Amino acid sequence: MTYVVTDSCIKCKYTDCVEVCPVDCFHEGPNFLVIDPDECIDCTLCIPECPVDAIYAEDDLPEEFQHFLELNAELTKDWPVITEMKPAPADAAEWEKKTDKLQYLER
Repeated sequence: MTYVVTDSCIKCKYTDCVEVCPVDCFHEGPNFLVIDPDECIDCTLCIPECPVDAIYAEDDLPEEFQHFLELNAELTKDWPVITEMKPAPADAAEWEKKTDKLQYLER
């Protein structure tokens, strides 16, 4: 099983989760993070670190976020691994409570 980054991360891109990952499975895009399903070891460490509750276990992924499973796998092929925490975007707090943000995803 893998963990999946969903809609809540878009334009927030807090990186607290990457520092606790023991296998470096996070990849960074311009305004979103994804988890490589082939690298994730199901350790659960990233879940409590995400301040916007954007990470779900594959088995617990709500129906409306199912497409993020494939999206995470797809984007890990193009985006570099991130292993260290970085400052959040300056406007991250403005995006925290917004929903339905897929249209703002930058590839």
